[in-house]
Amino acid sequence: MTATADRGEAGAGPAAATTPGAEPGTDPEAARFHELLKAFEGQPAATAAQGKDAVNEPMIRHWCEAMGDTNPTYAGPDPIAPPTMLQAWTMGGLSGHGDRASAYDDLLALLDGAGCTSVVATDCEQEYLRSLRPGDAITFDAVIESVSARKATKLGTGHFVTTRMDVHANGEPAGTHRFRILKYAPAAKNPSNPSKPATPADPARSARSAPPARRPRPVINRDNQGFWDGVREHKLLIQRCTACATLRFPWLPGCNGCASPDWDTVEASGEGTVFSYVVMHHPAFPAFAPPYAVALVELAEGVRMVSNITGVPYDKVRIGLPVRLEFLRVDEELELPVFRGSEG
Repeated sequence: MTATADRGEAGAGPAAATTPGAEPGTDPEAARFHELLKAFEGQPAATAAQGKDAVNEPMIRHWCEAMGDTNPTYAGPDPIAPPTMLQAWTMGGLSGHGDRASAYDDLLALLDGAGCTSVVATDCEQEYLRSLRPGDAITFDAVIESVSARKATKLGTGHFVTTRMDVHANGEPAGTHRFRILKYAPAAKNPSNPSKPATPADPARSARSAPPARRPRPVINRDNQGFWDGVREHKLLIQRCTACATLRFPWLPGCNGCASPDWDTVEASGEGTVFSYVVMHHPAFPAFAPPYAVALVELAEGVRMVSNITGVPYDKVRIGLPVRLEFLRVDEELELPVFRGSEG
């Protein structure tokens, strides 16, 4: 069984999600430097390293609670660890691992010396060979698998470094974890003269000269026209299948319960609770003032919808927070359903 996950970090954006298709540098200096980097391929990054803890039930429980994973296989009298925890058992924590091989540090130092001082994790791939159970002692070996030629990304120019970690449980192969980072030199802020930083703009002048940013407009079509008609009348309408009475949101052309195309609407009471939420800090979008809370609200009728939370500071939003529908006038053309929370 294998799994792949993107691990773009805050601020990385789509530029660092996967290895970009930019052509490597073709000048002789870049080629010579890449040969130096490739000499590290196959060298160890860690040898016979040990996980700081054996596989254990508290960490499994914490992981499942954080992920919202209620799979009964991960609980009970004879649980197994979620396969995607494979890397968790190898992580060194804030103190790190003292058994990292010098070759990996030398590679990173060489990249730092070439100006590639910034780093972002891009993605990982995992292969699972056997289940992990409480009590399993974890050891692992890691190798520098590949170092890419020079790549140009929106973050800057650098090299992708891939390490492969072979994980063992009680001495038996348990899985493989490939981890890829981009070591890069940050892009210059002034494209016309990379050695000279761009002159900071005058915020006051920019604010006076630029038109105010507008929130994105909703895409209205025949499938959701009724919903937006309701919003204009300050009604939050939920679709209801007239064949099986199943409520659905967002609006769809057919019932996801019985596939009937026939429906009518139910007006929501406006009462709900926060089922889940995120606080947006970055990237900053025009017309939005971060930080702000975006929540998945569970309505009293049982369906859920995504909206903003108003009335409480972003850091006071919590799962289970009671909220009530209100309509926010964004500008002359746009009004949106949002939910007001109560700290009490």
